[in-house]
Amino acid sequence: MNDFKEQVKDGIVLVDFFATWCGPCKMQSPILEEIKEDRSDIKIMKVDVDQETELAREYGVMSIPTLILFKDGKEVAKNVGFMPKEVLIQWINDHR
Repeated sequence: MNDFKEQVKDGIVLVDFFATWCGPCKMQSPILEEIKEDRSDIKIMKVDVDQETELAREYGVMSIPTLILFKDGKEVAKNVGFMPKEVLIQWINDHR
């Protein structure tokens, strides 16, 4: 993903580091889709760690799902593991 830094440089971007075989990742995905539909102020991106190993390593992703929140290109928060929708929304709001 050559343009990753370009994609996270403006505004609030939530990046979901996931794998297709990961159970908790599969549970997290529909919640992220709901938030994507509800919130136009947040961009949501998905990064498959099996395809983007260098990028995952660069951001210290050891377990999945890992959600990293960027604000204007800077990492402002990181969470490892599944998050219920209400908790995820609060986490986003707390770090905007």
